[in-house]
Amino acid sequence: MPPLPPNREWFHTATIYELYPSSFADSNSDGIGDIPGILRKIPYLEKLGVDAVWVAACYKSGGIDMGYDVENYREIDPQYGRVGDVETLVRELGRVGVRVIMDLVVNHTSSEHAWFKESRSGLTNSKRDWYIWRRGRTIDGIRHPPNNWASIFQGSAWEYDATTDEYYLRTFAKQQPDLNWENAEMRKAVYEDMKFWLEKGVAGFRMDVINLISKAEGFPDAPIVDEDRDEQFGGGLYCNGARVHAYLREMRREVLDRYAGSVAVGEVIITSSTDMVREFVCPERRELSMVYQYDLFDIDCGKTGKFSAREWKLGEFKGLIAKWQNALSYSNGGWATVWLESHDTGRSVTRFGDGTEANRFKVAKLLALLESTLGGTLFVYQGQELGLKALTTDVPIKDYPDVETQRTWDAIFRQRKTALPCNVEPDMTDVAEQVRIKARDHARTPLPWTSVSEAPHAGFSDTKGKTWSPMNTDSDVCNIAQQDSDPQSVLNFWRERIRIRKQCAETLVFGDFEAVPDTMNDGPVFAYWRKPLIDWTRKARGVHQKGDRDVLVVLNLTPSDDVTFEMPPIPDLAKHDGILPEYFALQALPLPNTLIRLAKYSYFFAYLRYITANIILSTLDAFYINKNKYVGAKAVATIDTTIGIEEEDEEEESKDK
Repeated sequence: MPPLPPNREWFHTATIYELYPSSFADSNSDGIGDIPGILRKIPYLEKLGVDAVWVAACYKSGGIDMGYDVENYREIDPQYGRVGDVETLVRELGRVGVRVIMDLVVNHTSSEHAWFKESRSGLTNSKRDWYIWRRGRTIDGIRHPPNNWASIFQGSAWEYDATTDEYYLRTFAKQQPDLNWENAEMRKAVYEDMKFWLEKGVAGFRMDVINLISKAEGFPDAPIVDEDRDEQFGGGLYCNGARVHAYLREMRREVLDRYAGSVAVGEVIITSSTDMVREFVCPERRELSMVYQYDLFDIDCGKTGKFSAREWKLGEFKGLIAKWQNALSYSNGGWATVWLESHDTGRSVTRFGDGTEANRFKVAKLLALLESTLGGTLFVYQGQELGLKALTTDVPIKDYPDVETQRTWDAIFRQRKTALPCNVEPDMTDVAEQVRIKARDHARTPLPWTSVSEAPHAGFSDTKGKTWSPMNTDSDVCNIAQQDSDPQSVLNFWRERIRIRKQCAETLVFGDFEAVPDTMNDGPVFAYWRKPLIDWTRKARGVHQKGDRDVLVVLNLTPSDDVTFEMPPIPDLAKHDGILPEYFALQALPLPNTLIRLAKYSYFFAYLRYITANIILSTLDAFYINKNKYVGAKAVATIDTTIGIEEEDEEEESKDK
């Protein structure tokens, strides 16, 4: 076995919780969450067991893209609080061992940022080159943008400015002009703004669309893939330009390395190549600590974008997980992020489950087990720990506040309308279906601290008016107060998974991923081993870490109730004294020819105990006791990892024993 890669950092074993400040907790009754609201909920974060919080963008902003159009990087938007509130948050969370990570949005600023106001004021202004300006093209006497790139938020990626008769690049909204990272003075200004927050004790940054800071040289036209549109999606032309790595190494050298332990989490979009992603995260390159990568979240996106449908198969889902677990494994010199939700995605229970209320919490636990048993740094997005789902259909799409949702809807509507008679409205049913699954709005709804019947707006705010975003209408069946007191809730399941992950970090965080080959197909079962990187000489001396054990995870990813899985061969069986399934009260099962029967969305999670120097590692407590039946020549273990078991199941189990 190769030697372990060096330089383990605090963030490797951390569980990081993303806070969306607008929707976490409102302290001043204005209907929007704020930093003082977060301060009031520190005991909740401490009890969850997280090691750091990532606070989504809360700088002074024009409000076009919920904080991601920054007017001033050194000010907090008044609706969220003050700089002093962030300092207090860093201090108070630090008292309970939780770090604070800030968002860093430096591919673009707001058009109201002082830098851009200077830049657009004249061709000779000293900050003109801080943004990307180009003259337009004239075709048949008509002015056109410099190239055919489409904005990610629809329309052209270029905005005409009459003051100087030039266009500026804006990959997102017109109020979000792209910074020109070719300009060294601009980069220095960004670095100084980063230092401002690091000096206040933040532990690092999550860097928004950071691979867009270097575009394709010369800004060539994008290939035409949609002949019905003037603008074409630029794909890789938007990102991963020739100097992106040089910029990140400079940022590391000039800023991050001067603050010990600083983490750099890069959001890397439109990048599916494992080799390209590895360049960002290999420790010796001194660029990013880890990246957010979107392959898994493009799996259901059709040819015309996020709000078009694509049928996907379970084999693809499993394959993408295996692809990134292996490519970015610790033993391979990489590092992965493990996440299924963020403020930029829909809710995972809606997207990856069957969408039924009956199976909602089963799916939430299944996905929690999946995520918490994969290698890398674990991220949990607020509300994910409750099993929050997408907005219910009684909320009209016109009330969705996200700029991406509204502009994409409008663009598709206009395009379809042009092909119809004036008195005929286009059919948007297919788009509406995708919006109700994938829109960012679903993840941004206010958090339900209690039920609506007990407190206005489910305890999120006591405003007399409306909250900034619609709330889901199911807080009576899904809220924090209810789940906190229920030992079998999704919330308490997540708390336990986070605890177990820390105990078994050598395996679950740093260990290798090995899929069980027979399950890497479109079938319902996904099974994999997690294997620790063990220093065998250390083990031979009888020195153990609690997590030094192989782990087998078996998941039924479907609502099918009659799924079986045959236990795979156990390698190096002499090194183990049995298999201890967490969900069979830790009783040993016969290893050969054991069939596991999995109920809908259920799971099997087992440790293999090593025997070395007469030391057997202790096992972890079980959450539930499930039915265990032996049928015929083969042992058949029936697993129903729902919410507890019924009394008759307990009686039946005692008879079997």
